[in-house]
Amino acid sequence: MLLHAALSGLVFGFYFTLVGLGLNLVFGVMRIVNLAHGDFLMLGAYSAFWLFGLYHLHPLLSAACVLVVFTLVGLPLYYLVVPRLLAARDSEMLSLILFFGLQQMIEAVTSIAFGTTERSIPGRVLGSGPVRLLGQALPTSWVFSAGVSLAAVALVYVYLYQTRLGMLTRAVMVSREEAVATGIDLHRVCAIAFGLGLGLAGIAGVFAPFMLGSVTPAIGPEINIAAFAVIVVGTLGNPLGTVLGGIVYGVSLMLMQTYLSSWANLLPNLLLIAVLLVRPTGLLGRRVRRA
Repeated sequence: MLLHAALSGLVFGFYFTLVGLGLNLVFGVMRIVNLAHGDFLMLGAYSAFWLFGLYHLHPLLSAACVLVVFTLVGLPLYYLVVPRLLAARDSEMLSLILFFGLQQMIEAVTSIAFGTTERSIPGRVLGSGPVRLLGQALPTSWVFSAGVSLAAVALVYVYLYQTRLGMLTRAVMVSREEAVATGIDLHRVCAIAFGLGLGLAGIAGVFAPFMLGSVTPAIGPEINIAAFAVIVVGTLGNPLGTVLGGIVYGVSLMLMQTYLSSWANLLPNLLLIAVLLVRPTGLLGRRVRRA
């Protein structure tokens, strides 16, 4: 049971890395909190359900479509709301209020359009039969989703460390003021990062029906809590630290569901409290020396 829980947790950890990756990228670049992140993930799930139901489109192709569409949607959305937030004195607090309103609007519109019935996609779409790892059987849909998540993490790594735009993005993450002083087009860099963050949320949503069982329009807040637990554990503002946070969260979740199932729903809150009390900067964060 322990080995199965650990392997399942590792697979879920890779998936939850993708769940938190876009949120952490947006925060790292812009220092704003996108409370609508979980709802964009939900929209990605409904997009996959709709594309599969109407056109029998494979989720992998749906993920590619969702990535493009959500990224393109993110660009005008950024210019509509984010520059005003960045210019404000307390941009983080204002972002909480603004994106909370956006979250409520998305949930309400989706509920009206699709209803509140749970939606899912058959797991056999990603392959039938279990995958055996170290003698343990895991659903093929879980392993496939985890593989896509790792591929997305690899692409973000290439974007941040192997491209000129990624270098500019990391410069903005280190110091927005110094980046502007060197002539970097701040809004161009931030707009692309914001769009990419929504695109990553959309990809995570495509595979949510396989990893979570089903989705409803009300799933956004629950996803947000899990995503915040992942990025706080892995360090806020460090996109690649999300990998560590996702693994810790996934393994802890599976162990809790195996041995203390009645407490499993409290895991995100327990992780947040524990990390904030013991190491507020996250597991990969650096301590700040006070003068």
